[in-house]
Amino acid sequence: MAGEMSFTRVLIANRGEIARRIQRACRKLGLESVAVFSGADRDAPFVVEADHAICIGGAAPADSYLNIPAILEAARAAGAGAVHPGYGFLSENADFAAAVKAAGLVFIGPEADAIARMGSKIEAKAAAEAAGVPVLPGYRGTDQSDARLQDEARALGCPFLVKASAGGGGRGMRLVTDLDDAAEAIASARSEAKGAFGDATVFLERYAPRARHIEVQVLGDNHGRVLHLGDRDCSLQRNHQKLIEEAPAADLPEALRTDMRAAAVRLAQAIGYRSAGTVEYLYDPASGDYYFLEMNTRLQVEHPVTEAITGIDLVEWQLRIARGEALTLAQSDIRFDGHAIEIRIAAENPAENFRPETGRITLWAPPAGARLDSGVKAGSVVSHHYDSMLAKLIVHAPDRAGAIRQAVAALDTFAVGGVGLNLTYQRALLTHPDFQAFRHHTSGLPEMLPGGWNEPDDQGTALAAIALHLNLSPANDSPWQSLGGWRLTGPAGRQGMASYWHGSSDEPLRVGGGKSQLTVMLLEGQSVTVEAPELNAGRLSGRANGVPFSRVAHVERAEACWRVHVQTPAGMTTHQFQVLQDRHLRRSSHQAAGDDTLAAPMPGAVAEIRVAPGDRVAAGDTLVVLEAMKLLQSLPAPVTGVVAEIYCAPGDTVAGNAPLVKLYPENQT
Repeated sequence: MAGEMSFTRVLIANRGEIARRIQRACRKLGLESVAVFSGADRDAPFVVEADHAICIGGAAPADSYLNIPAILEAARAAGAGAVHPGYGFLSENADFAAAVKAAGLVFIGPEADAIARMGSKIEAKAAAEAAGVPVLPGYRGTDQSDARLQDEARALGCPFLVKASAGGGGRGMRLVTDLDDAAEAIASARSEAKGAFGDATVFLERYAPRARHIEVQVLGDNHGRVLHLGDRDCSLQRNHQKLIEEAPAADLPEALRTDMRAAAVRLAQAIGYRSAGTVEYLYDPASGDYYFLEMNTRLQVEHPVTEAITGIDLVEWQLRIARGEALTLAQSDIRFDGHAIEIRIAAENPAENFRPETGRITLWAPPAGARLDSGVKAGSVVSHHYDSMLAKLIVHAPDRAGAIRQAVAALDTFAVGGVGLNLTYQRALLTHPDFQAFRHHTSGLPEMLPGGWNEPDDQGTALAAIALHLNLSPANDSPWQSLGGWRLTGPAGRQGMASYWHGSSDEPLRVGGGKSQLTVMLLEGQSVTVEAPELNAGRLSGRANGVPFSRVAHVERAEACWRVHVQTPAGMTTHQFQVLQDRHLRRSSHQAAGDDTLAAPMPGAVAEIRVAPGDRVAAGDTLVVLEAMKLLQSLPAPVTGVVAEIYCAPGDTVAGNAPLVKLYPENQT
């Protein structure tokens, strides 16, 4: 069998950090790698580092990373003998796996029929039941009529979930807590499932409100052997998207852990599974019960934490199994050492409803001593076309408390510039008492952060303002000769103060003083004073409250503002400031465009236009839905009025600040 599946060159049908991860495993086994890339990724690290690289289409995923004919043609042109799908994109597409095999290539993953069977949530749960794996009560029948679904909803009782059979990532899912809402929830879940997956089939399932998300890693070969490589906890989630993962799953009864692992192996054996896969469960600590959720027939984003505690290279074994090799390990050979945590590093702004961040990375200085699986480097462009996750930070320690400490320390020394990252948000979750005491669950973020999320502490804002102030004040120059935010108030007998507008505030911060001392007057009337302030070689130093400090501070010019990335006690924070010139330009721009025009807040693709010329709208009504980094954002009307002109169409790619819709304000109609 190994001879029949031999190959020396692997095409990686993916991008970013997972493409680089697979390249490392290929080099380890002496295999050549072939990168396929879109026009937007031409200079990306995974392209530069590949042994061979072929452009397969435009920036949009449909034109490149989801383009099966183009990928197969690239494999033929490059002389690849196998295809690794990574995760996301086509990794769980049974048609792609079948097409790879039909082209005479080896698909590095399970058989197409296993992917199809587990890809249908309804079929997967039926297979789990047949293998003796517990499933949640619900309705998974073929009768999809409204009457039958509503009858089943009444029989099941609230709370329950309506879920897309072909779904994932929370799309096509609705929570029903009142039976009067069931019909609407079913209709909207169907509509979203049809649009997202091309399949409107849904099922109903009992909702476990305070459940934990536990998963078991399995590895199967072509010779009938299946092993488990332990378990992970992925309960910290936002909108059904995992944020922080860890292995092993802590605070589980050992008998339950043993049963979960054995059930995962039984299911994998029952479907003849090969390669790496993950069986996912919901665990209800209150009842002590667990239930099958789904099986992921691919490598998981969080696979590094399993590698850390087992010492087993999962990607290497995927390649070896695909070549026909038998697992050389017995279950008793697998040992679990310590505790590992993975933090997903994403280009987004949690303080602004997780708005995606795009642009060019100007500083990329990850922490030393921790594993970082990254898809970017300094100079990389973060595009709106793809997922916002740029990297994964993985730490390993003898116990969970030590792993948390290592993770926090790593985030505190992670320096970045050019785009904002979710570093301070992830740090806040790691240090939250609920996470540390294992009180968190899959829907627990509103309990952990009941007031939502705001960037921490005023000191960070003050330090960022000082860094900008020093950057705009050339050494040995009189402040009255420097540009930026200075106001010439000296002739009036007042101490000169610089004004900087932070974020979206219309009230400025004021910075005053000289070389020996600078004071920042904050909006709340508080002040922060730094003695002997100095900005040198990307570090801000001085004494705050008599205590010396030295922190990374990266100041750069962004579009119509200054951006400052500064390390604070809460981690690496990102701040945007405007100076007087920026405010004047902003006013001129607003006067030219008019406050009655909706503009794109960032680059993206127009997913939906909800109005037509002549429609009357109220301020705050959604006019356009913009897609950026796989997230949909509803853009509201800036004023009440009538739609005058629409400057875009669904599918258009628009630049940041591009006008989208012009309104006639109500007082002008």
